[in-house]
Parts: sequence; structure tokens; C-alpha cells
Amino acid sequence: MKTVLEIVLLAMVAAFLGLRLYSVLGRRAEQEEESVPQRFDADDKPSGLPRPAPAAPVVAPRPPELEGVMPAVERGLREIAAADSRFNISQFLEGARAAYRMVLEAFWKGDRETLRELCDDDVYEGFIAAIDAREAAAETLENTLIRIEEVRVHSASLDGRTARIALLFVADIAALTRDKDGNIIGGSLDDAIESRDVWTFSRNVTARDPNWLLDETDEG
Repeated sequence: MKTVLEIVLLAMVAAFLGLRLYSVLGRRAEQEEESVPQRFDADDKPSGLPRPAPAAPVVAPRPPELEGVMPAVERGLREIAAADSRFNISQFLEGARAAYRMVLEAFWKGDRETLRELCDDDVYEGFIAAIDAREAAAETLENTLIRIEEVRVHSASLDGRTARIALLFVADIAALTRDKDGNIIGGSLDDAIESRDVWTFSRNVTARDPNWLLDETDEG
């Protein structure tokens, strides 16, 4: 049988070994526990790993038709687009080009029916008065739209339900006027002149009719 002294010595040895084992394993466990949250440290603490770059904000591409326009004009166009889901600036400008040619040619030919379809009351009456005066003088026009050099948005606004867009048209026109006897009294078909016009088109954005009407004409 072991003596009391031997038992005491064994107990002391066991206690000593237990303390050494705790000092090693306990510190290692604490270090492992501390290493876990370090992977999720605040941004100002380096983690030792490269951080992914923040995603760039998605910006809607700007239509080329809006390049160079004033902020107020762009704001007006966006307000119109928000009120009318069918509005598209590219399609609008394409239609305006066609309308510019149609209105001019109808005026030169005295085509009242076409003018009635494309113009509001005030503009229509102005064209008709000029046509009546020309016909009363027995004068005829032999004008030709050579080309449209430029179409640029001049202004845009939404007033209640009425959208209004003014466009600057820069075009080359050959103009010739003849009297009742066929004599040339003005212009020449050989020399085209530059014409700068600001035409304003309007439309009720809640109307079913998608067509815009010419409601004002000015020189550019």
C-alpha cells in the first residue's frame, strides 16, 4: 500500500501537470476564439485580405438626343415622359422632321386639308390667311426643301396635362415665287437659303390621340 506521503506527492504532481496543460490548451483556445471575429472587423481594421471594391451605381444611359441640352430642357422632357408612358424623344424628333416637311409643302401648295390635320386653330388660321392673300394676288410658290441640317430641342415643359416642346429646325430651302403670268418675282431655285425656324408642338398627354399639333411658329 502506498503511504500517505506518496499519495500527497502524486496529487501534487497531478495538480502541477494540470496547471501546465491548462496554461497551454487554455491560451490556445482563447487565441482561436479571438481569431474568429477578426474576419468581420470594422472597415478601419486591416484584415490581411483584399477587400472587394464597392459596386458602381447603375446609371441609365443618356439618349444622344439629350446631349448638349440645358438642364431645364432635359427636366421638362423627363416630366413629359413621366406623364406619358408612350413618349419617346427619338420617335418624337423623327415625327417632327416629317411634320416640318409636310407642313411646309402643304403651305406652299395651298393644301388646306393637310394643314388642318397638323396644326392647331391659331397656326392653321395664320397659314390660311397667307394662302388666301397669295391666291388673291394670283401668285404661286415653287419652293423645295433641300435638306434638314439640324433639329434640336429648344425648350420643353409640362403645364398640367399639356406638353409643349419647341424645336429649332435648321434647313436649306430653295424658294421661287411667280406672278399670275408665270414670271419670277422673287427667289431662285439655283440658290438655297438657310432657314432657321422654332416650331412648338403640343399634345394633351391624357388624350388617346398620340399625334402632336403645331401650335406656334417663330424664326430661330
